[in-house]
Amino acid sequence: MKALKELNTEFLDQLEAGGRSRNTIRMMRHHNGKLLRWLEETQRVIGPDQLNRAHLDLWTKTVLARRTAKGAPLQRNSVIKQFDTDRSFLKWLEKNGTLPTGLSEVLPRIKPLNLLPTSVLTHEQMEQLLKSTDTSTVDGFQLRAMLEFLYTSGVRVAELLDLNLDSVDLSARTARVIGKGNKERLVPFGITARDFLEGYLTGIRPLRLRNPFETAYWLDRQGARMPYHTFRRDLIEAVDASGLDQTIRAHTFRRSCATVLIRGGANLWHVKDLLGHERVDTLDPYVRLLIDDLKKTHAECHPREKDYEKTEEE
Repeated sequence: MKALKELNTEFLDQLEAGGRSRNTIRMMRHHNGKLLRWLEETQRVIGPDQLNRAHLDLWTKTVLARRTAKGAPLQRNSVIKQFDTDRSFLKWLEKNGTLPTGLSEVLPRIKPLNLLPTSVLTHEQMEQLLKSTDTSTVDGFQLRAMLEFLYTSGVRVAELLDLNLDSVDLSARTARVIGKGNKERLVPFGITARDFLEGYLTGIRPLRLRNPFETAYWLDRQGARMPYHTFRRDLIEAVDASGLDQTIRAHTFRRSCATVLIRGGANLWHVKDLLGHERVDTLDPYVRLLIDDLKKTHAECHPREKDYEKTEEE
């Protein structure tokens, strides 16, 4: 019988062949790898015939008891991703007859909290971050162009880094991106972003180009397609230099784009298509954020609310 690690490779290969994105496959490989290493190193479980309910019960307790380097519990979404990924693999094994049916249901189903979007910047804060990026350096100018594009288009960072030269039409100010499930969509971007993209293509990219046949839009210092960890490093440096106290991550630009569009009165269906979401209800947290804005404005501006404040003072 094949080992669990070998079966996991087959599982992920099948998902990739079915159109799952490289980032999803990478995430699933990471999470499933944690489970399989734990099974082998602590339970001596290598093959699916050795796996039983007690192992999964103990794994559940182990994940829930884990702490970060600072001693804090794992974020809820991290725990959800771990169990959901594990369950997908176990269900695949059940479907193939390798595991008894129902064993995957031992893992808990944790519902995500219906929270308002976090790590969202106002337009003024975003301007502060963008303008604090040092465009006098090669790294700085390239990062500014990337951040301008992220903020104006709302694309995922993975979609940004996957861009090729033929993906972007500067004259039409549109870009063809490949999203989740290898689904292609066309997104618009603004004039400011276009100007920085033009500057990058004419003045920065040639300095990094090593292979004249390289098609990747964004290049690292070695002239290869820029990886996520390099972008993240440059972003952290820019955030530190901006003086902003807010938590800013790569996804902040996507969330901030969606928020300013909805606050500006954009049609939710248009925002859904721009972001590449399947359903419009995925924008509910942003709508609730807008309602909170309206409630605050209502309390500050409605005369009846002011009458109440006067009564309270008397």
